[in-house]
Amino acid sequence: MTITKLKDYVGGKWVESQAKTTHDVRNPATGEVIAQVPLGTNADVDRAAKVAHEAYQSWRTVPAVQRARYLFELKHLLDKNAEELARIVTTENGKTLDEARGSVKRGIECVEVAAGAPSLLMGQVLEDVAKGIDCESIRQPMGVFACISPFNFPAMVPMWFFPFAVACGNTFISKPSEQVPLSQRFVFDLIHDTGFPTGVLNLVNGGKDVVNAICTHPLIRGVSFVGSSPVAEHVYKTAAAHGKRVQALGGAKNFLIVMPDADREMTLKSITDSAYGCAGERCLAGAVVLAVGDSHGWLREGLKKRAEAIQIGDGTKEGTMMGPVISEAHKKRVVGYIEKGVAEGAEMLLDGRKAKTPKEGYFLGATLFDNVKPEMTITREEIFGPVLCMMPVKSLDDALEISRGQPLANASSIYTTSGKSARNFKYNVEAAMAGVNIGVAAPMSFFGFGGAKGSFFGDLKAHGREAFDFYTDRKVVISRWD
Repeated sequence: MTITKLKDYVGGKWVESQAKTTHDVRNPATGEVIAQVPLGTNADVDRAAKVAHEAYQSWRTVPAVQRARYLFELKHLLDKNAEELARIVTTENGKTLDEARGSVKRGIECVEVAAGAPSLLMGQVLEDVAKGIDCESIRQPMGVFACISPFNFPAMVPMWFFPFAVACGNTFISKPSEQVPLSQRFVFDLIHDTGFPTGVLNLVNGGKDVVNAICTHPLIRGVSFVGSSPVAEHVYKTAAAHGKRVQALGGAKNFLIVMPDADREMTLKSITDSAYGCAGERCLAGAVVLAVGDSHGWLREGLKKRAEAIQIGDGTKEGTMMGPVISEAHKKRVVGYIEKGVAEGAEMLLDGRKAKTPKEGYFLGATLFDNVKPEMTITREEIFGPVLCMMPVKSLDDALEISRGQPLANASSIYTTSGKSARNFKYNVEAAMAGVNIGVAAPMSFFGFGGAKGSFFGDLKAHGREAFDFYTDRKVVISRWD
């Protein structure tokens, strides 16, 4: 088969990267090379930034209601082509088709919310702040913004950012993960068909060099990032040192607290889906179950039974419940954590390394540990794979104390039928996204998305109303007319 070498999208057309090297894009279910992506250069970023900066001069003058109409058209095209986009996501990422469809839908919802810009961009005004003097606060766009996206949600995550940025009157550069660039190529074909003015939306492919170029380029005013916490911290520090706004969403270690009064069947299904959905490659995946009191016995038995029943295979095939991890290197990384858990004395109830999986591709079965300790590596570090840990605790207060002692605080959930326990949890948990009887505490597109502590670097979080704060600057005008 012919391997396609991907291009950048700059100034309203597909252009060759100036890169000398490429990265093989592989279908993780088969290991087959399906494309080559250029590992872009500083010059590629510079070209896109200059084009975007030039486009900004006229785009910012387009009324918000007219900018929103481009997003209405984009939403229409995304809805029309959602199934094809989901299949591309499954091919390049490995997640099941149902998981891919759900992520595409969530991304389209962000376009829908961003189209509400004419209302959400409104400022404030008060006449006669002093006699004969009026004061108004207005939002204004700032210039060129960029996002650096992860491999795990290649269609959805960029839509957390670019619709809001351009709705506010900014222009944009998107850098997809070099492991999964095909869905963004498809999205940008739809953007082209939408008729956005030249240079408003641009795409630059690449790896680490492009990330650093985005963080340091003088024409780029702000950067959005999603990925691991070490890289999020690097992006935050580097971009902020160069005077940029930054929202850097990092890694996670999500604790699920189960009370003895929880609904058993609902809880078991919810935790299984949370931990093993998308092969555990999501920042909201359940990672550690804190089993309070008598819940430990039925959780131990029930989670093992459900994890053993997960059907593993190609995400495009009917009946598949869990696909592969993204790459051979990532599979080795996850296996390394499993080995670390065994070495540190955790009790292994189910070993995903021994699961029956297809011969080709990067597959791992579901792994389940019990009796982990707070100080263990598998309790503290993000594994980003199909590995779930369990720890018995005496009380809700003990569970909250354990979760507070961890460095990451992206999401956390409680399973209970007690309103008192739920309120105690909501009031005291440190994670910035909290769920009650919810396994994946993912905010809808009209609320903010982002963690706390080592899971988030910045001040303003992704999508929702906070996006309109991140992508605009406030100007206060005080007027007197004698």
